[in-house]
Amino acid sequence: MSSGGSQRSQAFTKPSFTEVQASALVESVFGFKVSKIQPLPSYDDQNFHVRISRPKDTTDDPVDYVLKISNTESSKTPDLIEMQNHIIMFLRAAGFPTASVCPTKADNTISLVSIDSGSEIKSYLVRMLTFLPGRPIAEVTVSYQQLYEIGRLAARLDKTLEEFHHPKLNLLRRENFIWNLKNVPLLEKYMGALSQSRNREIIEQVVQLFKEEVMTKLSHFRECINHGDLNDHNILVDLSKAASGDAVYHVSGILDFGDMSYGYYVFEAAITIMYMMIESTNPMQVGGHVLAGFESVIPLTPEERSTLFLLVCSRFCQSLVMAEYSCQLYPENKEYLMITAKTGWKHLQQMFDMGQKAIEEIWFETAKSYESGIAM
Repeated sequence: MSSGGSQRSQAFTKPSFTEVQASALVESVFGFKVSKIQPLPSYDDQNFHVRISRPKDTTDDPVDYVLKISNTESSKTPDLIEMQNHIIMFLRAAGFPTASVCPTKADNTISLVSIDSGSEIKSYLVRMLTFLPGRPIAEVTVSYQQLYEIGRLAARLDKTLEEFHHPKLNLLRRENFIWNLKNVPLLEKYMGALSQSRNREIIEQVVQLFKEEVMTKLSHFRECINHGDLNDHNILVDLSKAASGDAVYHVSGILDFGDMSYGYYVFEAAITIMYMMIESTNPMQVGGHVLAGFESVIPLTPEERSTLFLLVCSRFCQSLVMAEYSCQLYPENKEYLMITAKTGWKHLQQMFDMGQKAIEEIWFETAKSYESGIAM
């Protein structure tokens, strides 16, 4: 789920290409003949699963791709999207299961296309990535060991990105980007999307606590580039045989780098914990297993650990408030936008009711149990 961008201007338009138009784009921009195309769910961009026709026995290149068409607002920042492509390629070269970026006919990683909508000309950035195999982990039952591995993956991702260099890296300092955890106070501008209720009261309390207890500590956190959206639909898994002979799921794909920005290690840990809670049958236990995996690569400092509970609550708040807000703008996309909300409000309330001390005790004791080699 690509989470939306910063505050959208009135000019923001989600693309609405038909399958015929999208096929024509693939042919004109990338030079491929389409044999099959179908839409994929998305937040505020437009994605298509594309199968291309190749003459038999001519090449071993992939035949399945994802065509990504950025919304009009994101399309105004081609340098940022081009850098995301370079990060995807960098991570793939480092051994992560990211897509390959398909070059355009002009040998670029992106292309800007202009469409006459009748009343005005609108421009959209298009790019094409290889289609990754697997199922979203939202569709499978995730074991504690797999939660550990996902926490480890999140930390490895951030640590590897320390080595990424690009002349325009400062573009990832997205100061008013609503999905950066640092910008939780910006949610106050969107509170009108919520009716007066206990849910709204909890959001208001979390935002206030964030200002008092997180904002004052940011200078003590270790900065890094965050993926920022390792949710249960952006991690793909596939079945493989373990040494024991049992079939186990392994991560086969990492999707959606559209929310990348400068943040902190603890942000990535919190975001990953929150999203792994969404589909879990035992959500309050999740954090300890993800944390153990994360800390096997990057141990958090006591100061970072002390904000983890509040940061997980804050990410719930971001996701839930922005889903409500986006549903008012795009009611036709409600089913996709409200994926997190199905269980998210319940989980946030439960965390709030149990309180920081009780949740931390579960998480930290579980994480500690991995040190002795006996996971709880």
